[in-house]
Amino acid sequence: MLILLPPSETKRDGGDGPPLDLAQLAHPKLTATRRALVRRVGELARNPEEAMARLKLGPKLAFEVDRDRMLRRAPTMPAMDRYTGVLYEALDAPGLDAAARAFAAEHVRIHSALFGLIAAGDPIPAYRLSHDSRLEAPSVKATWAGSLSKELAAHASELVLDLRSEAYVALGPVPVAVPESYYLRVVSVGDDGARRALNHFNKKGKGELVRAIVQHGADFASVDELIGWGRTVGQRLSLDGQELVLEV
Repeated sequence: MLILLPPSETKRDGGDGPPLDLAQLAHPKLTATRRALVRRVGELARNPEEAMARLKLGPKLAFEVDRDRMLRRAPTMPAMDRYTGVLYEALDAPGLDAAARAFAAEHVRIHSALFGLIAAGDPIPAYRLSHDSRLEAPSVKATWAGSLSKELAAHASELVLDLRSEAYVALGPVPVAVPESYYLRVVSVGDDGARRALNHFNKKGKGELVRAIVQHGADFASVDELIGWGRTVGQRLSLDGQELVLEV
């Protein structure tokens, strides 16, 4: 089973790991692209005004440019601990026990605009680059075109749960060669029985679901197994075509 998560714009400072070593990240076929993008982002950060414009940052976020300038020298920490925000607060990776963290490191991937697909345990520095950052050509989307989908195609025999935002799905769609791939949609059900999509609680629901899965530690082979397990722990999951629906 593979679980795909979006990144977060917000990230923790610091870390006690050594500086970035691209060779230590999962999916080594992406190393050359990562190296080129890290270099481009670092060079952009030497011009703070241009960097803030291209990264769409206001004055209060000027420190993000400093992060990019220090990409190759800053300390690292596991990706699952680096990202913050609603989804990652609900996941609460720092609060997981060793077994759950090991399961997450093996089965959870985070889709970073800077590093591509990374394992939840991969050591990364704090950085700022988003799917819609306005880099000079090639764009972020063009930089990753095709390569992420090829990496995902290697998981054709697994159950793939895609919890990414639609913007990140566009950077690297799960190919049709992966038949057991399901995009997760989080909804609420009103008194009238109608399902309604959520925003804030969409992310919270995703984080809580992933936390429950990694704490359970089972490598589900099919979506039916996952749905059946969900009923036993209060995760209301159902299928709607090729989408997996979570009711919260």
